[in-house]
Amino acid sequence: MPFETWLTYTFVTTTFLLIPGPTLLLVISYSLLRGRSTILALILGVGLGDLTAMSFSFLGMGLLLQTVSSAFFLLKWFGAGYLIWLGIKMWRSSSEPVQDSEEANKQAWREIFSNSYVTTALNPKSIVFFLAFMPQFMDPKLSFVSQALILGTTFFVLAIMAVIAYALLASYAGQKFRLPSFQRWTKRIGGSLLIGAGGMAAVSS
Repeated sequence: MPFETWLTYTFVTTTFLLIPGPTLLLVISYSLLRGRSTILALILGVGLGDLTAMSFSFLGMGLLLQTVSSAFFLLKWFGAGYLIWLGIKMWRSSSEPVQDSEEANKQAWREIFSNSYVTTALNPKSIVFFLAFMPQFMDPKLSFVSQALILGTTFFVLAIMAVIAYALLASYAGQKFRLPSFQRWTKRIGGSLLIGAGGMAAVSS
């Protein structure tokens, strides 16, 4: 693969990843609420979700979602409803203090990991993105597998870097709201972001 092609792909993908979508809004919400302790769970959840979405694309689900509109909208509305449900759940828990015990942290870690994985893996736009966008940078004369590995790995690394950057920024901002009097609003802000992410997923084409 020519270096210029890879560089162009990297630039376009970075721009795409830095625009906050449902996954990044979920990252921001949890990082605001629980700080840096969420970063590993978010990295693993989003990373595994991206790998799953890429696998779905290469296995043909992306083509199915492109050609069967009902399948695309079904998956899209499921993801939107899931995010809105998470946001309402976080909003309703705003009157409860953030538990900081070892057991509570383990439970929160598992919840953050599973939610970030489901949100990322079942995002139909990501699945279609891998199928429709990556081939634009592939040379049919070269090996598909090697090119897919290069482009897929590049996307994966850039996605993880975006998650880390947003999580650190949100964690830093969340430190300003660590006092009990502000924790309620931290949860409400996080819940509102998740509801907004669900709405964004629902109305996007």
